[in-house]
Amino acid sequence: MSSSRHPVALRLEQRVGGDTRLLATVMLLPLVDGIFAALVLAGELNTYIGIAQIGLLVFGGSATLAVILAEMDEDPRSQAVTVLVVGTPLILIAAAEAALAPTIATVVDIPTFERFAAIVILAIAAKTASSTIGDYLPSPGIIIGLGFVASVQPAGAQLKFAADPGLMLRAAAAGGVAVGFALAVVALQPYLRQVVDIDRFRFGSAVALGTLALSVFGLVPSQAPLVVFAVAGLLAFDPEEADVDTPDVPPAVDDGPDGAAAPAATPDGGSDPDEDDEAAYGYPGEDGAEERAPWL
Repeated sequence: MSSSRHPVALRLEQRVGGDTRLLATVMLLPLVDGIFAALVLAGELNTYIGIAQIGLLVFGGSATLAVILAEMDEDPRSQAVTVLVVGTPLILIAAAEAALAPTIATVVDIPTFERFAAIVILAIAAKTASSTIGDYLPSPGIIIGLGFVASVQPAGAQLKFAADPGLMLRAAAAGGVAVGFALAVVALQPYLRQVVDIDRFRFGSAVALGTLALSVFGLVPSQAPLVVFAVAGLLAFDPEEADVDTPDVPPAVDDGPDGAAAPAATPDGGSDPDEDDEAAYGYPGEDGAEERAPWL
């Protein structure tokens, strides 16, 4: 990537290519590998803070920021259209998956599945922090699959569709938070490119994801991940980068009071001898030349 070495975005870029497809893959991946479904079943959408955390940390986050700032070179209007093209299916699919959550909840043991959801978030946090660590960890889809097998309870299964409109609305709101975050990055892109350290924000987001996993385990308060994410944004703010990137303007040449440039000096630092002769004697044909040099 041009200005960031985000491990997750780099891995996806090698597979899909193109800034639009890369942004779509980054933002829609939690819907495909089961992370979002696991968080829905874990009850993370039950509060406004949970909605904001999923939108900012799962759908948005450092990978989305890195793709927009480092890969998307179009004008802001084209970038905003791209975000909306990706964000519209994000919101719709999130609501559709939330509609299936009550049915899936009758098949699995929720406490067991919550633990696997927390493990998935920890794995993503490790992959975000370091590509080397991520190479040794299984993919989120594999962990979710193992969690489903470990928590499945076929005896209590109910195959009827029982959607919860409130849950669907909260899921769509989480997708809307991610789209709003991406649009804000697009709008502020010229400024953010100068003052935001993307890699520093990536590490902060990884810590926030790890805090989200701890909140699923019940080890930290539920609002802690959002606080860590905000602190990560503040620590990534580096206005000194803008001063470093600003080219130095060469000092203006002093043309003197009359605006005329000073005569060039000769190599030895003196004045031009031809100009001295002209000033002292004049040249033939000039007014007063014969008076000053009659022998010419």
